[in-house]
Amino acid sequence: MKRFLLISLLALLAGNLSAAEQFRVAWSHYTGWEPWDYAEQSGILRKWADQEGIEIELTLVNDYIESINLYTAGEFDACTMTNMDALTIPAAGGIDSTALIVGDFSNGNDGIVIKNGDSVKDLKGRTINLVELSVSHYMLARALEMNGLSERDLKPLNTSDADIAALFASDPNGAVATWNPPLQQVKKAPGAKLVFDSSQIPGEIIDLLVVRSDAPDTLKRALAGAWYEVMDVMSGDHAEARQAIAMMAETAGAGEAEFRDQLKTTAMFYDADEAAEFARGDQLKETMEHVRQFSFDKGLFGAGADSPDYVGIAFPDGSVIGDESNVKLRFNADFMEAAAE
Repeated sequence: MKRFLLISLLALLAGNLSAAEQFRVAWSHYTGWEPWDYAEQSGILRKWADQEGIEIELTLVNDYIESINLYTAGEFDACTMTNMDALTIPAAGGIDSTALIVGDFSNGNDGIVIKNGDSVKDLKGRTINLVELSVSHYMLARALEMNGLSERDLKPLNTSDADIAALFASDPNGAVATWNPPLQQVKKAPGAKLVFDSSQIPGEIIDLLVVRSDAPDTLKRALAGAWYEVMDVMSGDHAEARQAIAMMAETAGAGEAEFRDQLKTTAMFYDADEAAEFARGDQLKETMEHVRQFSFDKGLFGAGADSPDYVGIAFPDGSVIGDESNVKLRFNADFMEAAAE
């Protein structure tokens, strides 16, 4: 009888272990998202998942936009993306999503480089290569606005980020809006001049980890806990931090010095308290006002949108901009604050 009970208990335990909820997280290569790969390789992500009694599968999707499309289609429970893309792809597509982690903002990782010119105003009448409707396009729109110009004053040409550097090098009158690492390449071309970069609009191009709003707290706690443990490691001045940076550089396909240069123009929120404070700040609301206006003007909300209010955006203080009955993008500071504790 005792033997039967023991076997039954072991079978029950095995059943519970095999029934652990499984979740899928997508990420793509970018300076501010390379820490996710380190979280997996170091065992930190699994440790936090085990602590919450769940399983997390981390998947690298080399095509950034495709990763977001797959998340929107239900293939993933969480995905790395910018604030603009979170609004215009999953949120505009009806997927209620939460910005769980504010990882960083571009602080020079995106820029406008031209030949035969010294300022943004020298773009007038010229063709500029860029990935159309990307955050670089948004940066260009903000740069033009700040310099008394509009897109009607030039000719944006949709160009793959893989081709931008080569096209710029071969064009004696080249002009590009792009991000790192292509930005690092074009700045080195003879006659190139950086006339604007994202450090002039700090806090506007934000890199996030976005999760489905109905995902359980176990997943949200595990992801936040793992992320900020990695932030603690890589921000230190010790052998483990140097090893982590070297591993991220290798994963990114960059030399360690090059990767460290990219980190310098990435305003990482290594401290969870600072990230939560940013999410609760008024600047985020102002930024999302710019972003939603740009998105509507470019038709990124779809044919059914008749105003920028089409999608509601909720903030940690409970306020909403846009349609309160159609809130699909939520900024949440709770799990960042919990990680800080």
